[in-house]
Amino acid sequence: MPAARRRRHPNRPAMTALAALALGMLGLFAGLLIGAVGIGGVILVPALVYFGGIPIHTAIAAAMMSYLLTGLIGTLVYAGRNSIQWSMATWLCAGAMPAALAGALAAGRASSLLLEVLIGLLTAASGIHALRPVGDDARSTAVSGPALGLIGAVTGFGSALSGTGGPLILVPILMWLELPVLTAIALSQAIQLPIALLATAGNFLSGDLDLTLGALLAVGLAVGTFVGARIAHAVPRAALRRAVAIVLVVVGAAIAIKVVARLFA
Repeated sequence: MPAARRRRHPNRPAMTALAALALGMLGLFAGLLIGAVGIGGVILVPALVYFGGIPIHTAIAAAMMSYLLTGLIGTLVYAGRNSIQWSMATWLCAGAMPAALAGALAAGRASSLLLEVLIGLLTAASGIHALRPVGDDARSTAVSGPALGLIGAVTGFGSALSGTGGPLILVPILMWLELPVLTAIALSQAIQLPIALLATAGNFLSGDLDLTLGALLAVGLAVGTFVGARIAHAVPRAALRRAVAIVLVVVGAAIAIKVVARLFA
């Protein structure tokens, strides 16, 4: 492996205290969203790239590393509330882990434009779908183990490739399958840790990982995820579903605007 490939950022200037604080606050805000509605990581990479001037590959790698703590904390909090269906989580993680490693290794070579379009459409459409009236949000839809493994693989590969984290892709899919909103969010927390672990290993091998950047984001994300997860269990289910739907629509619209801006730049 060429030396330039092993280390993309040899001459980066020292980070100021203000920059470190800004990164921590960015992580805190994203963590609140991740813990409360399962989605929030989508804001990290664009913020790092467009406002922080950080190279896209480095931003994706740092974001994936930061999800290690959010995945652990989110899983512990939701598991403590008995919100995670472990039989489903096992199938999802089995599919996600090898796919996340493959996605991280492919991130340096693949264009993310088509992926962003698909994620944006899926996210916005799922938000609109979730806004429709439902009779009973507590009902559960059976999903086979192999189907969950395939969903996990799609989630793992897409998350590692884009640096968005598992919840952005998984929550819309599970909501389309009519799973209860809290179940979808809880499963998205459980799948974060294995995806982040394998993606971080792939990014380390690719030479894109900035440990300092990832650690600063992780601290803010960890605090935000803990608080957000407690919020998710304290609000009524109907209000939580509406919040998830609104976040999905806003995120989908933001991704669409970003893609259009890139096309006409």
